[in-house]
Amino acid sequence: MTDLTATDFPPGATLRAEARIDLDAIRSNTRRLGQIVAETGSKSAAGVMAVVKADAYGHGAVPCARAAKQGGAAWLGTALPEEALQLRAAGLTGPILAWLHPAGGPWDELIVHEIDVTAYAPWVLEEITAAAQRCGIQARVQLKVDTGLGRGGTQPHDWLELVELAAKAEAAGHIRVTGVWSHFACADEPGHPSIRAQLDVFALALAAADHAGLRPEVRHIANSPAALSLPEAHFDLVRAGLAVYGLSPLPDTTPADFGLRPAMTLTARVALVKNAPAEHGVSYGHIHHTAGPTTLALVPLGYADGLPRNSSNVGEVLVGGARHRVAGRMAMDQFVVDLGDPDAVHDVHVGDEVVIFGPGDRGEPTADDWAQATGTLNYEIVTRIGPRVPRVYVGNS
Repeated sequence: MTDLTATDFPPGATLRAEARIDLDAIRSNTRRLGQIVAETGSKSAAGVMAVVKADAYGHGAVPCARAAKQGGAAWLGTALPEEALQLRAAGLTGPILAWLHPAGGPWDELIVHEIDVTAYAPWVLEEITAAAQRCGIQARVQLKVDTGLGRGGTQPHDWLELVELAAKAEAAGHIRVTGVWSHFACADEPGHPSIRAQLDVFALALAAADHAGLRPEVRHIANSPAALSLPEAHFDLVRAGLAVYGLSPLPDTTPADFGLRPAMTLTARVALVKNAPAEHGVSYGHIHHTAGPTTLALVPLGYADGLPRNSSNVGEVLVGGARHRVAGRMAMDQFVVDLGDPDAVHDVHVGDEVVIFGPGDRGEPTADDWAQATGTLNYEIVTRIGPRVPRVYVGNS
């Protein structure tokens, strides 16, 4: 199911909630990442791959991919093959890398659409090679080595086998090895000893590929945190995901520290305002009781829309010009805000905007605030916003 947009609703319809995506911020963030990479004096003139997997971290893959390319992204990156094919179907050209393929994946379609596919084990490379022979088209293949993350990629002790198979398939004209890459485990923990260890393993993997006669177009290992803090990891390409959307992947930093701006603002509209007496239970389980006579505001957004259920009594929103906590249990479709003032019924009205999170310009909470309150990462806060929330795009020049 694709995310809704404002155009999916009747003209003039009032949206109960929306995720407003600033495409100018996407362009600016991508441009800024290119500047950071250029300014760090890295080993080579590294380009930027904008990672638009998971529907561009919940922001909308196709509009954000276009904006990122307008901001200077040389590559686009996806996890799933269908995500990459969606970009091609939308008319996006240029290099696209996909890296998480099931056995018997849609290799033929990927090859025909000139999408770079990842071989992270010999059996994957064998399937790709067979598909290339069926199609009569040379497949674009990137080899992935597990330098220490322990997730995707070929283990170092099996790397030579993969490299030799790739060299043989390339010599036969079935594939073109366009890249060699890996992924960090702890780049978001600057100084972690695994970073140096992974770079050393990656250097050995690159040397083995070179010795086998492979000449990839791009070598890459840097994700967003490494792109921002580890120049020696830049090589030919940095894969920027979270940073493209204006959030910081590094501890004790803000987006502004890097010249980035959050692109998503999540809002809803007040659905009901009413006075309540003291000691009134609020929402399931009555884990919140009103301290005195108060005004309650109902917000039509809940965990079915992606708000964490454990934001109950801790998540904050901006309503009526002030920040207030979620009162009581976050429900599937709605939550309540206790405004704490029986006269507030005259200040907050049905239809008023409630800002769940945004850049913070107006004093509203940020995705980082929500992540801290609920014990998770800012990645999860934006990515989990579901398809019931329409995406409304601004800055769409």
